Amino acid sequence: MGPSAEIKLYQVNPPTNIVMDSGKGSSVNQVETRSLAAIEDCDSEAENSTMDSLDEGRWLHAAEESGLLPKNELENNDIQWGDIRQPMPPPVLAQVHPELLPICPSGVSHPTPGSSRISEDGLSSSISYQDLHIPVKMMEGFLRLAQENTARNLETCGILAGSLRNRVFHITTLIIPKQESTSDSCQTLNEEEIFEVQDTRSLFSLGWIHTHPTQTCFMSSVDLHTHYSYQVMLPEAIAIVMAPTDTSSPHGIFHLCDPAGVAVIRNCHQRGFHPHQAPQDGSPIYEQCSHVYMNAKLIFDVVDLR
Repeated sequence: MGPSAEIKLYQVNPPTNIVMDSGKGSSVNQVETRSLAAIEDCDSEAENSTMDSLDEGRWLHAAEESGLLPKNELENNDIQWGDIRQPMPPPVLAQVHPELLPICPSGVSHPTPGSSRISEDGLSSSISYQDLHIPVKMMEGFLRLAQENTARNLETCGILAGSLRNRVFHITTLIIPKQESTSDSCQTLNEEEIFEVQDTRSLFSLGWIHTHPTQTCFMSSVDLHTHYSYQVMLPEAIAIVMAPTDTSSPHGIFHLCDPAGVAVIRNCHQRGFHPHQAPQDGSPIYEQCSHVYMNAKLIFDVVDLR
């Protein structure tokens, strides 16, 4: 009713007989279980071209010496699908921060990562980190899952979970949460579902992966703050950026330089996309990981909660 509507008053006589008809309503909670489309196996040529080491071949050479990378063809059944279960009732949606602004790589400090630091004796300076193994086909499999969003210029993100065996972390599960995306941001929703999957399977949170549909392979200031929450919980946690349109560097595996880069992000309280001052010691804020290896024998599950 609008503010200028005319109001008429009527006298209403109460009824002499009132019949009460009570009924009980029913509600039906429906749970939709999405079926997963199996990820097609990647051919060997794609593996050789897209899964190159980020450490000048050190990963693959080191893995071959330890017997992790067989020279024969990869088996076709290297991906196992996990069951998709949603809790009842569905959790409340998380809030998306409205202050995120369109990304401007030139306004982000250190858009290009530093190289993996190698000491004078040839050993990585991150020797205090436990090694972390990634399934060879996981990154390309993630790109297939993100293909629809990528075609629409929308980011896609996933959670990397796994276990610790013989002092080595192994990524065994790729979780795709419900999410809201733009061309330069991705916000997870219903994070309770992620925690439930990890808790049920006794999995560590080993990092995260996301796409840059049309941009180069780097970590924005928002990415750095996102990864900080992973790395302070587990120093070995990694951030994988997939940039399919970046022909020079289609993917990267990064982490914050410790302690200098970690300190910069810890002391920064800005939100959204913003520049960071370089660490006082002159090192970059983040760098390519040197404790990560591609493992051809490692299989992984995909849990798609979307």
